[in-house]
Amino acid sequence: MKDYHISKHQSFFCVGLNYQKADAATRGLFSLQDQQVVEILAAAKAEGLDALMVVSTCNRTELYGFAQDPHTLIALLCDTTHGSIEAFQEVAYIYKNKEAIHHLFCVGTGLDSQILGDFEIIAQIKKGFTSAKKVGLANPFMERLTNAVIQASKRIKNETDISTGATSVAFASVQYILKQVADVSSKNILLFGTGKIGRNTCENLVKHTKNTHITLINRTKDTAEKVAGKFNLLVKDYGDLPSEIRKSDILVVATGAQKPTVSKALIHHNRPLLILDLSIPQNVDPDVQELENVTLVHLDELSQITDGTLEKRRAHIPAAKAIIAHIEGEFNAWLETRKFSPVIKALKNKLQVMQAEELDFMQKKTAYFDAATAQQLTDRMIQKITKQFAEHLKEVQDQPEESVALIEAVFQLKATTNG
Repeated sequence: MKDYHISKHQSFFCVGLNYQKADAATRGLFSLQDQQVVEILAAAKAEGLDALMVVSTCNRTELYGFAQDPHTLIALLCDTTHGSIEAFQEVAYIYKNKEAIHHLFCVGTGLDSQILGDFEIIAQIKKGFTSAKKVGLANPFMERLTNAVIQASKRIKNETDISTGATSVAFASVQYILKQVADVSSKNILLFGTGKIGRNTCENLVKHTKNTHITLINRTKDTAEKVAGKFNLLVKDYGDLPSEIRKSDILVVATGAQKPTVSKALIHHNRPLLILDLSIPQNVDPDVQELENVTLVHLDELSQITDGTLEKRRAHIPAAKAIIAHIEGEFNAWLETRKFSPVIKALKNKLQVMQAEELDFMQKKTAYFDAATAQQLTDRMIQKITKQFAEHLKEVQDQPEESVALIEAVFQLKATTNG
């Protein structure tokens, strides 16, 4: 594929890692909390980067932005997380220009998700773009690209059945509980952590298990109470965690902590306990598996457990790819026309200089010259002329150089566009 520079001096890169090569422990080293994203964006701004978007979920951490080389973005990530450059390089991928654009389309439409068709990722992309825009790191390219990916995601969700069935870790976890636990409606379920995954899991638990014995615990009790109020569930204090675990048959952990919050020392159980850890980094210490009556399942395992609709969803991949190809093609066509912006701008400036000279001449030569009307009329003519040239350059995308050279020669623009 032809390599090209999207901006004059920099390339557009995606650097990241995901579930395909990086296990949960490694992903945990590079996962980003909201404050860390703020720090990365501030550092990027200080370094003079033109645009940068950060996407961090339980399955991936990625940076999209403009730089001289990808190591600038890699350093920003590694300086802010617990991961080293060496550890990153072992599992990382780097995409440049058109490959980076295409990768974002695949990510944003659920084709690159751990569970095919997971559309929760598009919310993270929107969040990443909003954060970038707040600090002035969302240039027109990034805004147009993000909107194109959102458009593709909406069309695929509306026009295909690729999102049928289990399309998120939250839903897959509840499906696992339904398959593995008999008489689940009578079991005591404890949900620890009410972030986005926790909230989604809670909603799926209420909807699909018909269980009225669900208790919520969160470090910030107010947050848990807001979620519990929506579903009329019980909330307990963070200090009650050990005693509530003792009462539970199922424990779902979905906190945003950077270190394990549940360990063998917290568990004093005489009956079977199923623990689902939906957190990155892992929030359940592996030592709980030393207890005979405890079963621990991590989100990577849950992501491999899909219902019978998976094959049906796979059948819609070609249709999804066709939608991506169409919208990505439109974006790349827009991108190509941006190369002509300098010559069109120079042409417009040259015409405006000619306009000013002629209006000044006519005003001096004609006693009752209507300068305002003449200005309005010639402004419209300049707009139409430049638009006509722009449309022509779009139509000759295969060999635009000859047309550009002719415009520059006729209007003597060479020094202006190359200066």
